[in-house]
Amino acid sequence: MDTTPLKQLQLQREGAVATVRLNRPEVRNAFHADTITELTEVFAALSQDDSLRAVVLASSGTAFCAGADLNWMRQTADYSWVDNHRDASRLANMLWTLQRCPVPVIAEVQGDCYAGGVGLVSCCDVVVAVEAAQFCLSEARLGLIPATISPYVIDAIGERAARRYFVTAERFSAERAQLLGLVHEVVSPEALRATVDGIVEQVLRNGPLAVRACKQLVRDIGQTPITHELRDVTARRIADVRASEEGKAGIGAFLSRSTPPWITTQG
Repeated sequence: MDTTPLKQLQLQREGAVATVRLNRPEVRNAFHADTITELTEVFAALSQDDSLRAVVLASSGTAFCAGADLNWMRQTADYSWVDNHRDASRLANMLWTLQRCPVPVIAEVQGDCYAGGVGLVSCCDVVVAVEAAQFCLSEARLGLIPATISPYVIDAIGERAARRYFVTAERFSAERAQLLGLVHEVVSPEALRATVDGIVEQVLRNGPLAVRACKQLVRDIGQTPITHELRDVTARRIADVRASEEGKAGIGAFLSRSTPPWITTQG
């Protein structure tokens, strides 16, 4: 495994899988301007890597992410509107870069996840959380709003749930987060890593180009009215995949009960 230590993060690479780890446990992985910059740069670079097949987003310490760093918030207290807009735009761009990563991003939530941290996991494709993790959209307590994360959070939990948790800023459990659709799996701390590894393994068993195309398909089709044009688009996309080299190899392997050429073994 190759490990690249950064100032705010730790980047690990093992084969076709990258792990991006928030690495500020002393402040419960709260992020500030430097964290946002590093996350943007790392995910922008990963998105250009054609050999990449999955990313795990994790954290060091007891909390997944406590939201914004208090010292950073103190600095922004005296910002002008222009400064605040520039600062918020960097956060918005980071979330967009994470959400647009072309391969599945699996969040490994080992502890509490507040404010901007909820935005991070909302941008991920699969979220696994420990039973004791607490979630909170706490911005309103500070007289703020979860504006930059709102498109991703509302997409994850729906408008109805967002109406409640945006305005109450109340904490909710991992079990409730699962019911809302924010979290996919709730597990014991002992099972967290194995569960995430199992999901990654499932991804690696699939056609790498098909996985990327599936993720793009959800982006393009989600919440789109089912028109004649949309039906034709979907028909064209499956035709493209069926006619591709990978698609033919996958169907051939299925019919012959053989192993697809992309199957890899982690180790």
